[in-house]
Amino acid sequence: MKILLSAFCLVCGLSFLSEKTLAQTKRYATTSGQTSFHSSTPAEDINAVNKKTQVLLDVTTGEMAVLMNMRDFDFPNELMEEHFNENYMESAKYPKATFKGKLDQPVDFSKNGTYQLSASGTFTVHGVSQSRSLQGTLTVQGDKISIDSTFDVALVDHKIEVPKIVFVKIAQIIEVKANYELAPYAR
Repeated sequence: MKILLSAFCLVCGLSFLSEKTLAQTKRYATTSGQTSFHSSTPAEDINAVNKKTQVLLDVTTGEMAVLMNMRDFDFPNELMEEHFNENYMESAKYPKATFKGKLDQPVDFSKNGTYQLSASGTFTVHGVSQSRSLQGTLTVQGDKISIDSTFDVALVDHKIEVPKIVFVKIAQIIEVKANYELAPYAR
């Protein structure tokens, strides 16, 4: 897991200036975060969940990175999953979705509690990056940190095309929910 998260830091561009800085940095991480989405139309509801989302949070700087493989989304049936990966997300060409950003306000990670939060950064899906500010809650409970967020993703913003024949079955704005349980991470 340590090797995977170290590589994840490099991929997402979270580089630090020196080993001394790394030693002073306190990070929390998970490789089993849950990201789900819901598409609702009068013709059909589509739900999928990815339970392998990787998240890294530096509580000293407020920097965070989220990485998920698009093929890790599980659907109610194989045909939906195939269409998602091949026709819409083009997962072979755009295998990952990421968010790289920073908490907009400081959080006192030494105190248990639930905090309203926002994080601003770059959200990349289907090869298209957008500046986003995402809202949610962050809960500190002992040595665990929970992050919960719900936000919308417009397909047009990420150049995700839906064929006209199934246009009425897929919402043009998708609701995304993120639920991440982070634990201390030591390099």
